[in-house]
Amino acid sequence: MAKALFHKNQRVWVKPVGTWALIEEVIPHWVKDVDEPLRINYDCGLGRKFEAKELSSEQAKQTQGRADVDDEDDMMLELWHISRRTPQWRTGGDSNNPGSFPVVVTDEGDYGGWRVKGSEYDRDPQRIEHQARMIVHTPDLLRIARRLAEEASEKPETLTVDMKHLATRCAMILRFVYQLDNESAEAAE
Repeated sequence: MAKALFHKNQRVWVKPVGTWALIEEVIPHWVKDVDEPLRINYDCGLGRKFEAKELSSEQAKQTQGRADVDDEDDMMLELWHISRRTPQWRTGGDSNNPGSFPVVVTDEGDYGGWRVKGSEYDRDPQRIEHQARMIVHTPDLLRIARRLAEEASEKPETLTVDMKHLATRCAMILRFVYQLDNESAEAAE
């Protein structure tokens, strides 16, 4: 369950936009028969609602120190999130699937992203939910892969054989994702 990390009128740094804003509204998303909200979004008056991971408080921003360098690199990686949508292919009286389905939003305006056809979701909802969670966490996994590959290139003598294999695999994945040619990839190693 979620707890509110920020409060109304608190000044926060909005990472995807790169600006300071005041939280205009704290929006909890409740589920029937649950004491705490499932998630909490924040309206900062910037055209869409933000999740807590997209915001930083003034105190956290001031005490970051070295983390600012990493944040600059991480700005190139996107912050994706799962939005729940009501199925349009269902009528109000259909009791088989009265809930919602996941849409992975990969654009700041909540437009672009990954979605499925209604027939696909009906066929295997658990698989679609799992795919949505995997896609949302892809930018975080790329950050981890990049850090592992960087550590391996900086200190190769400190890694075990298994870790060297993992780092090599991470470097190959990063080359493919960022479409690096062989010459520039070898220079990066």
